[in-house]
Amino acid sequence: MKRKDSLNCEHIVEEKYCPNCGQQNIKTRQQFHYLFTHFIEDFTHYDGQFWGTLKNLVFKPGKLTNTYLEGKRQKFVPPVKLYIFISFITFFLFAVFPPFSFNFEGKIVDGKEKKIALHRLTETSKQLDSIRKRENINGKDSVTISKVNALLKDSIKLNSLQNDFDMSKKLDDNFKYNGYTSRKSFDSAKAKNPSFYDFINVPIAHKFFELKEQGVAKGEILKKLGEVSFHNLPKALFIYLPIFAFFLWIFHDKKKWWYFDHGIFTLHYFSFLLLTILAFSLLYKLADATHSLISIIIYIMRNVLFFYSIIYFFIAHHKVYHTHGVTSFIIGSILFMINFFAFLFLVVGLGIISFLMIH
Repeated sequence: MKRKDSLNCEHIVEEKYCPNCGQQNIKTRQQFHYLFTHFIEDFTHYDGQFWGTLKNLVFKPGKLTNTYLEGKRQKFVPPVKLYIFISFITFFLFAVFPPFSFNFEGKIVDGKEKKIALHRLTETSKQLDSIRKRENINGKDSVTISKVNALLKDSIKLNSLQNDFDMSKKLDDNFKYNGYTSRKSFDSAKAKNPSFYDFINVPIAHKFFELKEQGVAKGEILKKLGEVSFHNLPKALFIYLPIFAFFLWIFHDKKKWWYFDHGIFTLHYFSFLLLTILAFSLLYKLADATHSLISIIIYIMRNVLFFYSIIYFFIAHHKVYHTHGVTSFIIGSILFMINFFAFLFLVVGLGIISFLMIH
């Protein structure tokens, strides 16, 4: 039997929900299956209109922002809650099903292969010396010498390049950072000749020398850098939200549009971008697990999704700010380029911070 008073505020409840605090009037104890049914109900009716919110977010650019700014704020999921929810789902699925694997294991060549390659180079070098010792070297011999010399040089360069990019190898003693092989020599030089960029350069150098002393493999460094950067990505996106809104504020009428309005537009646009990234990742995974014909269809879908994610911004911008078509396109293009380079700068900063966090 249902109680007639709310357990939350003790207000008399005549209907299903309390008119004072909004809590549902239900029994305090439920069957165990209620946990699952309640979860499904909350998920499918998330804030009453979750699926309707998603449909409008994806297929009607600018619709959610206009509706919210018009004051109709109960119809769809609030922008902050929507962004947090989509962000959580996206990066949770990425954690469970990684969109890509960080594998930088270098190809390890065994001793036998190295001996064979070294033997071939030695034999070729001997043949070249025998040709050079001849008293009469004709034009054909000269061409042969030139070709063999070029081949030997390319082989040496290729071998050196393979060693540099062999991710299974550690940072050797000859590894240099800005021309220095040790932290002591680097610090000594910086003490004598400091520069403005030392606040970035010095910590990076110290981390390089620290990893060098620890004997960490190159592949392991790249793997850790990728993992740490990926874990820091949600923070970077959250930090960039007010920056994106700030650029919108600069290019629009300050009297007509408040910074708050640009923030709402930004939250909806970033929510769409997260959904796009999630969909793109799922299609990428699906393409790897399917046959060639289906893979081609998925490839086309990925390209369509990519171009739609670019066009989406211009459509949403035009519908929200109600500017003339050409003006909207020009402002949108400028904002798009500014934000591209600004976000690229943020990604570089994220990479530096992630590198310094490697341990």
